[in-house]
Amino acid sequence: MDTDIGALTIVFTEFYYWITVALMFLIHIGFCMYEVGASRQKNHMHTLMKNTMLIPLVTITWFFFGWWIYWAFPGGPFITGGWGHPIPETAAAYLPWGESMVPRLDDRISGVFWAAFLLFSWTAASIVSGAVIERIRKFAFWMIAIMIGSVTWSIDAAWGWHYNGWMVEVLGYHDAYASGVIHAIAGGCALGVLIVLGPRLGKFAADGTPRDIAPHNAWLVCIGLFMIYTGFWGFYVACNVPLATAGFIDGQIIGDVQTATTIYLTPTTLSAITVNFLMSLAGGLMVGYTVSKGDAFWTYSGGLAGIITASAGNDLYHPIQAFLIGGIGVYLMYKMHFWVERRFKVDDAVGAVAVHGYAGFWGVVIAGIVLWGHPSSPYEGFAVITPWGQFIGAIIMFWVLGFIPGWILAKILQGANLLRIPREVELLGLDFGSMQEAERARQEVLNAEQATI
Repeated sequence: MDTDIGALTIVFTEFYYWITVALMFLIHIGFCMYEVGASRQKNHMHTLMKNTMLIPLVTITWFFFGWWIYWAFPGGPFITGGWGHPIPETAAAYLPWGESMVPRLDDRISGVFWAAFLLFSWTAASIVSGAVIERIRKFAFWMIAIMIGSVTWSIDAAWGWHYNGWMVEVLGYHDAYASGVIHAIAGGCALGVLIVLGPRLGKFAADGTPRDIAPHNAWLVCIGLFMIYTGFWGFYVACNVPLATAGFIDGQIIGDVQTATTIYLTPTTLSAITVNFLMSLAGGLMVGYTVSKGDAFWTYSGGLAGIITASAGNDLYHPIQAFLIGGIGVYLMYKMHFWVERRFKVDDAVGAVAVHGYAGFWGVVIAGIVLWGHPSSPYEGFAVITPWGQFIGAIIMFWVLGFIPGWILAKILQGANLLRIPREVELLGLDFGSMQEAERARQEVLNAEQATI
């Protein structure tokens, strides 16, 4: 009987993560639709290819080193462990030639768990993609995608999203559904890149006043965001461990009962996170509609930002808290977006820094206030959740692992003249693909104008 139950548990867990991967794939359909809807027609294919090709690039690099980083660095920035942690013995199994990287009948879980985390990596890279549309070279973006998808995000997941991560142990960091671990780091990286990349031509008037570059197709933006909402269900579910025995978490909380847990191995239920997901979506949509005075783009984006803000603590919040926190996050991110745009002339084409970065940052901070004193982990000796621990964690996610690496890599690419599309190509459209094609098109335009004189 024990063998039968064990087999059913393994099969259930395998299917559980497999279905999350299929659901999360909708996030990337949504990102492609959303970005094409937000870009102008002359840039559509460039926008699509830029975002699509991150999938194979991040997949390959995640296989070769991203997944290993997650298992090797929970103790801190040094491979020797740091914070008293030795090098995890399990890390060697996640090298490309490791035993957990090869499909085996006696290990049905590693592959689908790897795939779920891979989809998180795609999401982090795709968030940056939308912010930089219509002016970045594809090669430059792909280098940035590899950096965040397979290096910096892997590090922040090891530090703050591993059940034995040093941020969890020392800071009491709690971020159950990745307000900071994915969204704040991606928003911070996007901001660092945008500061170096500069605004799209025509975004700011001569006196510095920002101009609104309206989405090319509002329907695609709407459908794309609803696809992202749908894929977010898979995202949430993949952040859980579906069945964990008491022995797996030392029996410190739940005795001998099997239960669903968060990524930190603290008990939760799909019922609880379903209610809180919908309540935070509702709060975000309502405040997004109100603060933007009914603007469709910011209403739909507000729904996403509401979920992101509440995600850090949606395993523990009361539904009314999830609703209010989602709404607060949307108000803050909306106001910050336009203040940063005016003050620093940052052109975030789809509001990605705001929706993911600012909302994620505030979501981590708010969780520290609302959940103050709650255990961060079932393991003895780990710090409890505190406002200062969460604030330090938000700084690490947005600024240390997000903004700084994004800014540095963008400066390197800029110095090599590999970051931004030439002005002539940007004027005519990135789908022309090369300076030669752009020049031929420009000559055709001039010839046509002269023929009409």
